[in-house]
Amino acid sequence: MNPLLDARRSRIGLGTNRLTNTPANRDFLLQAVEAGIDFIDTAHLYSSGESETTIGAALAPYPAGLTVATKGAYNRGTGPDGLREQIEQSFERLRTDTIELYYLHRIDPEYSVEALVSVLAEYREAGRIKHVGVSEVSVEELQLANAVVPIAAVQNEFNLGTRKHDEVLEHCAERELAFVPFFPLRGGDRSTLERIAGELDATPQQVKLAWLLRRSPVMVPIPGTLSIEHVRENLAAAELELSDEQFAALA
Repeated sequence: MNPLLDARRSRIGLGTNRLTNTPANRDFLLQAVEAGIDFIDTAHLYSSGESETTIGAALAPYPAGLTVATKGAYNRGTGPDGLREQIEQSFERLRTDTIELYYLHRIDPEYSVEALVSVLAEYREAGRIKHVGVSEVSVEELQLANAVVPIAAVQNEFNLGTRKHDEVLEHCAERELAFVPFFPLRGGDRSTLERIAGELDATPQQVKLAWLLRRSPVMVPIPGTLSIEHVRENLAAAELELSDEQFAALA
């Protein structure tokens, strides 16, 4: 079993693209982990680096069982050397010598997939990165990356309104790779969502998350929020059970 999927307290993580380094946000992270969050997603570029800095300040040294995932090389022209520089900055901001999961944030068409992923392979071989991921990729790109280094996770856009990566999701499911959908709360027919939410005594956002979790056993949504109340609502969505009719209505 993929260690990123096995023995998690919850299949729902936390996105932190708006996280800034304030006392309130550092306290929020502590509360989120206490509430049951054990998978936190960030990136080198989020909030101009403050997201990683805040996570490091609030949570390092990281408790056992908490996975902090980050990403690098989003902008074109970063290249292998720029990616190495960003990885080193992430170590410093996150206050750690080892990153549990590091994604190639985007595949720059100026460089080959192999050239970029080879940098992550070097850090994995050195024990500095435990697991390697790729983001917003096709099946072909995923296969090219996996030929260089074992890929443990894929982060692509996927939600009720955007399902262009169905083939990638199925590929991940067959190989037990974690599929981490970004923008998980977008899309969906409002009236249908409200009807089903009423039937389940839930919120439409919880229904969207429940649909994703039922869609595939390798799905790990990362809804972003700065509210501990929303964190608790999101975690509770993992307990919702959509009926066959409800699931089909959303599909």
